[in-house]
Amino acid sequence: MLRALAAAALLAPTCALLGVFVTARRMSFFSDTIAHGALAGVALGVWFGMTELTVPMVLFSLLVAAAILWIKENTELMTDTIMALLLSGSVAFGMIILKLLGGSLARIHGYLFGDILAVGSEDVVFAAILFAVVFGGIFWKLSQLTLLSAHEEMAHVCGISVKALNYLFILGLTVTVAMSIRLLGIILVTALLVVPPAAARNISGNLRQQIVFSVLLGLAAGIAGIVASFQFDVPCGPAIVLVSIGLFIVTLVVGKFLHRSSRNETAVTSASA
Repeated sequence: MLRALAAAALLAPTCALLGVFVTARRMSFFSDTIAHGALAGVALGVWFGMTELTVPMVLFSLLVAAAILWIKENTELMTDTIMALLLSGSVAFGMIILKLLGGSLARIHGYLFGDILAVGSEDVVFAAILFAVVFGGIFWKLSQLTLLSAHEEMAHVCGISVKALNYLFILGLTVTVAMSIRLLGIILVTALLVVPPAAARNISGNLRQQIVFSVLLGLAAGIAGIVASFQFDVPCGPAIVLVSIGLFIVTLVVGKFLHRSSRNETAVTSASA
């Protein structure tokens, strides 16, 4: 339970921070493709008799990400077409391997739906390293990432190395998604990248506020979801997602109230003037 809480406190804010830029750049489908591609990596790891499946999962996710970038740069296909192609292909490949494995299907269940209570000490250490690297990298390149998310061509004109920054961002996103599969599972991991930033946007006035609120909401959803899972004996991944959705609804109501109050104050000020 302590390892699960530590992993959630590290991975959930990391996903929420990256999610601010993922949603701004309309890359939610990209993260979903990476997550589903990891299924083939897990299946290959089981097939080859590997005891630690995180390594093949991360490696195959990186392979899928590299394939997306290569096909995008060397063909005229649209990005969503490329991702749909690789998502369906990697899932089909993984399912065929799972069929051949026969009796090993139970081992895959935790990766499909999340099994954070099974994380080991080495997973927590890796999550801590990933947390430090992602947070350090994001805040080091915050201005460049902000401009890149808002207007890629303008970032290029301003002298930012767009290609290198894109590759670094995708590398961090891919590794984070692959590691977070232990937290939420392949099917639900995209929710932690999308829901906290969306909830933060309901109550934020600028990007910096959205980053802070997104990280805090991601942290709250991760910890509260695990506590709820323990108390009510339900799966961790779905519990975290439902808590995230609940926080989104709360922020939506609060945001509507704040916007209404702001409009009323503006109207009163204008009338007084």
